Amino acid sequence: MRVVESCARCLFDKQKHLSDNEEYLKEIRDIIDHRGEDDTSPYLVYLFRGVYEKYFGPREPYQEVKKKYNDLVLGMEDAVRSKIEASEDPFETAFACARIGNYIDFGAMNEVDEETFLSLFDDAKLRDEDRKVMDSFADQCRRGKRFLLLADNCGEIVLDKLFLEQLHRKFPQLTVSVMVRGSEVLNDATEEDAAYVGMDKVAKIVSNGQPIAGTVYAMLPEPAKEVLDHADVILAKGQGNYESLYGQGRHIFYSFLCKCDLFTGRFQVPKLTGIFREEWE
Repeated sequence: MRVVESCARCLFDKQKHLSDNEEYLKEIRDIIDHRGEDDTSPYLVYLFRGVYEKYFGPREPYQEVKKKYNDLVLGMEDAVRSKIEASEDPFETAFACARIGNYIDFGAMNEVDEETFLSLFDDAKLRDEDRKVMDSFADQCRRGKRFLLLADNCGEIVLDKLFLEQLHRKFPQLTVSVMVRGSEVLNDATEEDAAYVGMDKVAKIVSNGQPIAGTVYAMLPEPAKEVLDHADVILAKGQGNYESLYGQGRHIFYSFLCKCDLFTGRFQVPKLTGIFREEWE
């Protein structure tokens, strides 16, 4: 997904929030001004990270935040699972709950509010606009053999795990893989986080090999490319995966909450609206 001017301004403003160092911001501006047509927001943020570390050293890690939200949602796990299983359609309810988890995003949002997050579960269901895509998604799952979930944030991955439990029940023939970030970036999930929440009990965990908050095919290690290339059904979670994959010529389902002006404008919805889209090759 091409970086438009409004997105470029937002990216720059976030770096200004980190530092007012003129030389640092000059290099950031240079990256933005000389971005290529195919460069995506997650890739630019990956480049910003290198510049930041050159001037200031490693950024303060998100380990405490990640553990906080993994533990928060793990503490809710039994209650959410019960809510899912008591619903009229556990598969769809689990999907909706997993999408709600995409709220926990310290990259797209200036503040993550626990009370707001919990309130979203009051309406854990599909939107009318999701119905056609869900029908296609279920049909693809029914006919496929290999399923790949491209994960996004910590906390969210606990709810992804509950969704995958229902996926296994509804489509037991599927072999399931989950791709996570290769190393620490924001509050995104890594292999360590996936193991911590028990994701390895429901899926094979695959690393994207990079500290990048998205999925940039050219930067993937060969094992990750192989999993992506051979997946019959791909579900990409979060704005970063959408930004880095949309328009790349793949058949992908996208699930996320709209958390910034670019996305609310693109989809013409209020902030925190859940989106479910299918992109054909």
